[in-house]
Amino acid sequence: MPSSLPVLSQSRSLRYGTFLYLYIMQGIPSGFALTAVTNYLTAEGLTPQALGTFGAVVGLPWGFKFVWGPLVDRFQSSRMGRRRPWVLGAQCFALLASLGILLVGDPVREFTALALAFACHGVFASLQDVSVDALAITISPVSERGRINGFMKCGMVMGQAIGAAGLAYLIRSHGFHTAALIQSAILLFFTIITFFIREQPDDSFLSVRRYVRNDAHVTTLPDSFGPLLRNLLQAVVTRQNLVIFGAIALVFISERLFQRAYFIHLIRFEGWSDTSVSVLSGTYGTLLAVLLALLGGWLADAIGAQRMLVGITLLMATLHIGFSVLAPFWSNDGIATTGLVVRQTLEPIFSIVALPTLMGLCRRGIEGAQFAFYMALSNQADVIGIFLAGQLQPFFSAPVLGMACGVAMVLAMLLLRSTLRRSGLQAAAVQ
Repeated sequence: MPSSLPVLSQSRSLRYGTFLYLYIMQGIPSGFALTAVTNYLTAEGLTPQALGTFGAVVGLPWGFKFVWGPLVDRFQSSRMGRRRPWVLGAQCFALLASLGILLVGDPVREFTALALAFACHGVFASLQDVSVDALAITISPVSERGRINGFMKCGMVMGQAIGAAGLAYLIRSHGFHTAALIQSAILLFFTIITFFIREQPDDSFLSVRRYVRNDAHVTTLPDSFGPLLRNLLQAVVTRQNLVIFGAIALVFISERLFQRAYFIHLIRFEGWSDTSVSVLSGTYGTLLAVLLALLGGWLADAIGAQRMLVGITLLMATLHIGFSVLAPFWSNDGIATTGLVVRQTLEPIFSIVALPTLMGLCRRGIEGAQFAFYMALSNQADVIGIFLAGQLQPFFSAPVLGMACGVAMVLAMLLLRSTLRRSGLQAAAVQ
């Protein structure tokens, strides 16, 4: 179907805007479930163990999204585009799953049903995530990957802010079901936008026909799962790739563990309301994170993501250890708020340089599957961090956990520094 609308392959501004809103769409349910709803359940008296279980169940589908990667790479010959049919289909099913959350009557009494409803949504949201990441690697020039990741992370942070702050306010002012309904309405709006965005000029808006492309944008597509899976295994088990990813995953685990422990500490021991924690973490922290994410994306392209990775990891370690040492002053609202805001900026900045590094490890032809594998385990790292916070907090205080997380990040920094120097990646551009 001919159209005068711009396409992703030919418009840099469209690429930036598209990946921004696609990640806003992913961030809203994340902020809603893991911040607004979790803080609400904390204020309603659920135990840290129950909250840890809730976070683990909600995040579990994201830990297994590597299953989607080979499917997305194997079937990419639709006339609608290589990746767009997967993105659009996943969005439609995620929208239906979001509406399913409305079937939960009382989120506190029906705690198990609530967790399963969010987990069901996560199954399709994780497919959307894999499809969007594959689209980003396929359609974006290597020279833009830092900035593309910057816009993606900005979108995620903005979406999480809407889900955390905006929907937290709606839970308390208009009820849980109103918040869930507003989330579904936003997802519907973004799904409609996706229908009008194409990858290449000759892509159809809607078609069930197959189309095999033979142009410069496409490498040889896998004709069966066997070779694809063998190439994927070979790519991920190299020592260099394992160490780099393991160090990055350790940082993600540590960051999420301290986040959950600190939130619970503020609500349980410092007298903060769940809405205050959600709103502050989703407003001031978000504004700063967005600005730094855009700057970080530009710097990642300008000087190299790997060159920044070691320094950012060391900065995160220093801030976690330093803030934990200041624990006696957490009762001061100014210091506690500063901790919330600064913590909100750490993970986005780290992701800006970590994700292009992981993209650089991906092999042509299986980039969707390999990056999905890395991101699935990264999401599993988030789940592990949330679960560990629930299990450890009855025995260790939040400052102790923060100190341990900082030490773990120092270890991650040393592993990255040694491996990147030995392999020569630290001086190379993202491949």
